[in-house]
Amino acid sequence: MKIGIIGAGALGGTFAALLSRAGHDVEVTARGAGLDAIRESGIALSGAYGEVRARVAAGDRLATAPELVLVCTKAQDAASAIASNAELIGEVPVVVVQNGLDGVATAARLLPRASCMGLLSIIAANYTEPGVVRVTTPATSYLGRGDGPADAECTRIAAVLSEAVPVVAIPGFRGAQWTKLVVNMLNAVPAIVGRSVQDVVDDRRLRRVVTASMRETVRIGIAQGVRFGSLQGLGDRRLRLFARLPLVIGQVLPWSMRVRMGGVPNLGSTQQSVRRGQPTEVDFLNGAVVREASAVGRDAPVNRALTVLVHEVEQLGASLPAERVLADVPV
Repeated sequence: MKIGIIGAGALGGTFAALLSRAGHDVEVTARGAGLDAIRESGIALSGAYGEVRARVAAGDRLATAPELVLVCTKAQDAASAIASNAELIGEVPVVVVQNGLDGVATAARLLPRASCMGLLSIIAANYTEPGVVRVTTPATSYLGRGDGPADAECTRIAAVLSEAVPVVAIPGFRGAQWTKLVVNMLNAVPAIVGRSVQDVVDDRRLRRVVTASMRETVRIGIAQGVRFGSLQGLGDRRLRLFARLPLVIGQVLPWSMRVRMGGVPNLGSTQQSVRRGQPTEVDFLNGAVVREASAVGRDAPVNRALTVLVHEVEQLGASLPAERVLADVPV
C-alpha cells in the first residue's frame, strides 16, 4: 500500500521504518535537519523492534497521492501540516497519531472528504538526533473514533498497520483518549527537571507531583462525563478508584508505569522537544486539562502550574531544579 506519513519524528519515524520493512511503499514529510538526514541516509530505527534502515521518499510535503495517511506531527503543528497536504490527501483514510484530545477533530475539519480516525500509541521512542529513532518500550497501539463501537474501516486499517506493529481497533475511542492523556502526565516533570521518566518516578517528592497531575486529570475527566477507555491495564474502574485515593497510595499508578518502561531511559516526548529546541505539546497535554476543567467550571491548579513551568524551560532552553517544581506546584 502507498502510505504517506506526515511528520517523521519519534513515532512517525518508527511507523515509517516498520511499515517500510513490512513491504509498504512509504513516503514521509519532514523539515530541516531531519529532512536532510532522511534524504541522505534514510531512517535509522533501533531498539525494541530491531534494527531497520528504511530508505523512504521524503520531502517537506507529500509528492504522490497516498492510499492511507498517518499524521504524526506534534499537536501544535497538525493544522498547518494537514492543510499543506490537503489537496493531495483528498478522500483517503487519515489516521491521526497524536497526543491530546483534538487531533481527529482538527483533521476532520481540514479534510472534509477524508475518513479520519485516531491512533493512540504507548510506544516509547527517543528521537534526539535527526533521522535516528530508538524505541525504548514496545506496546500495542489503539485505533478508533468517537464513542461508538469500532467500525469496519477502523478494523481494516488496524489490520494493515498490524503488518508492521500491533494495532487494535477499539470502541469508545474518546474515553481512550482521556486514558492516554492521564498516561501523558508523565511528560511534564521530566521535561522541567531534565531527567528521565524513570528517575523522576523514582524520586519520592517528584513522584508525588506526577501523581497529583494524573489524579487531577482523572477528576476533570469524570466531571466531563468521560468513561475512560482501557489502555495498558488502565480502565474506567481503576482510574475512578485512583481519583478517590490519597496521593500517598495513588503513587502506585505512576510507579507501575515506570516498571513497565524497563531500564532504558525514557525522556518523554516533551523533554525531547526541549532538547531539540522546539516548542513542546504542553498546551495540548497539561494545558488541555486546564481548558477542560474551565469548560465545566472547575480549576486544575496542578496542571496549570506545570504548564507554566514547561513554558519557562522552553524559553530558558535549560532545565529547572526540582525545588522549583516542589515550590510552584500546589500538591
